[in-house]
Amino acid sequence: MAVDHYENFPVASILLPAALREPVAAIYAFARSADDFADEGDLSPDHRIALLAGYQAELDLIQRGEPSRHPIFLRLRPVIERYGLPLPLFRDLLDAFVQDVSKDRYRDFTELMDYCRRSADPVGRLMLHLFGQASAVNLTRSDAICSALQLINHWQDVGIDAQKGAGGRIYLPQDDMKRFGIRDDDILRRVASADFRRLLRHQVERARALMLSGAPLGWDLPGRMGLEIRAIVAGGLRILDKIETVDFDVFNRRPILRPLDWPYILRRTLIRPLDTLP
Repeated sequence: MAVDHYENFPVASILLPAALREPVAAIYAFARSADDFADEGDLSPDHRIALLAGYQAELDLIQRGEPSRHPIFLRLRPVIERYGLPLPLFRDLLDAFVQDVSKDRYRDFTELMDYCRRSADPVGRLMLHLFGQASAVNLTRSDAICSALQLINHWQDVGIDAQKGAGGRIYLPQDDMKRFGIRDDDILRRVASADFRRLLRHQVERARALMLSGAPLGWDLPGRMGLEIRAIVAGGLRILDKIETVDFDVFNRRPILRPLDWPYILRRTLIRPLDTLP
């Protein structure tokens, strides 16, 4: 399985309390379907944006207390109301998906992290609200984990993203590309040069540091939620290890998790590493 920030939803996981499996699945259905509007199929950009605008309109109905007939929102609305989930988090996700339709380059790491703030961080924040654990410290650590997962997904998918849209989609910061001597055409042609490997090593180190800064969350949260977070963190770190193992040539050897990786993930889930100690 690959690391993808929507595939990291703990949907129907045995680690989830039974009472929360349906609320989590309802949020996942919203996020996954909206993400598909932005990325999947052969829809025109205008059609994609119109579909996402329809989801924004459904959130408006919820905010005004008006009824909906859309199946995604008939399922989601009771969850939002029961757990008091902040609507701006859902709106941030939609805003990021719209950006994916219209934006395919990122000037610098700050601009990329702003995208992660809207495309990934709301996922973790919604989970914390569901579990009644949305303290300031927990939210900050959750943001670090979710943004790191988004970055990891970008770095394992550099080659795949380069094939999306008319001119390819490149999440590698443009200023870093220039510093390491990499041009857009090198990415679009899938050239794993020595300079590209150095560039990707730099991004992998950033993502690992960010993930480790949030990792204590998995040990601070109680019970099954803590286990779930620790497993997700371990999976993300494992992908970074595998990017290094293929010498950063993600064009020809895209790293994914395989059955032999699960003992590592289980060990890191159950035994606290020194790098997550306070």
